[in-house]
Amino acid sequence: MAIPTIKHVRAFTLRGAGADYHDQGADHWIDDHIATPMARYPEYRRSRQSFGLNVLGTLVVEIEASDGTVGFAVTTGGDLGCFIVEKHLARFLEGQKATDIEKMWDQMFHATLFYGRKGIVINTISGVDLALWDLLGKLRGEPVHALLGGPVRDELSFYMTGARPDFAKSQGFIGGKLPLHHGPAEREDGLRRNLEMLGDMRSKVGPDFWLMLDCWMSLDGDYATRLAKAAHEEFGLKWIEEALPPDDYWGYAELRRKVPRGLLVSTGEHEATRWGFRLLLEMGCCDILQPDVGWCGGITELIKISALADAHGKLVVPHGSSVYSYHFVITRHNSPFAEFLNMSPGADQIVPMFHPQLLDEPVPVNGRMKASVLDKPGFGVRLNPECQLQRPYTH
Repeated sequence: MAIPTIKHVRAFTLRGAGADYHDQGADHWIDDHIATPMARYPEYRRSRQSFGLNVLGTLVVEIEASDGTVGFAVTTGGDLGCFIVEKHLARFLEGQKATDIEKMWDQMFHATLFYGRKGIVINTISGVDLALWDLLGKLRGEPVHALLGGPVRDELSFYMTGARPDFAKSQGFIGGKLPLHHGPAEREDGLRRNLEMLGDMRSKVGPDFWLMLDCWMSLDGDYATRLAKAAHEEFGLKWIEEALPPDDYWGYAELRRKVPRGLLVSTGEHEATRWGFRLLLEMGCCDILQPDVGWCGGITELIKISALADAHGKLVVPHGSSVYSYHFVITRHNSPFAEFLNMSPGADQIVPMFHPQLLDEPVPVNGRMKASVLDKPGFGVRLNPECQLQRPYTH
């Protein structure tokens, strides 16, 4: 039987939550006084949307095969991503065998080196790559996890990210990750309030529940070290996440040397490709890598990142990306659990992460998800037909 070829590639943008989960309405916890690199400026301290965190919107990539089968994926990228797909990347896809994913990734990456390597270009390549894996799974009638070698466990375990770790505990999750609220610009008062928030949550969840802090690139080395030591010694902090800017590999290496024994340093949400993660590994920057499969290069690149991490004895716990990471995590021993990003406005309900853009998107039950839930072809989700797709460019 002839292998279908890729007939057409289309790129769309969407607004309103979904893959660009920072594109929320007012009073959502994800935009409420969370420490950021821009918090050094008081006028941009209260809201992340104030400095434009929601400007991109969702990128939707559809790839149609010669037999009419359509694979798709969502990530962040918006109009910029649409331009890159339609005007540049499509030439490396159309006419190719649907199975030639490695070749297509390699050509997209090397053709964009002169303006890419990280950021919006790799986000876009990631979206294309995920759509290719979704297409291949549908063509073969298999879930993506089967294409990756199959599950190594019967179910996924999850921790929850959001403003309510106490709710996470009540729902059976193994831990809760809080967003840090105050950065170095708020000095000693901010540090005190960060620790008070953590202490209050520790009193609510008890001594054994995992608590973590997501610092979102907002700290410097001295502040991060002081926060880590106090939070671990006083409140049993499990890990400190993305404390420094992504390119400060030297700072991460020093932070990891200085934190108390037993406290884990994690990062990688805003890192990309095997080369960026190689630096994190070889310089001893962290204990846990957290690539986002929609930003780091897609499944094709995550396979390589995970293999590097495994060779260094490090864990890979992908940044929350719904089914796109679930299918991967369940196939890897060095990915022992997954992140569930609580996207309800008060972080007090269990809702699909990429709502309203995806249909049939599974959510954890009692902090767990059976492998069988992921057994539909491809990634097992559908694009919501009620979402208003915009196609700003064509080719």
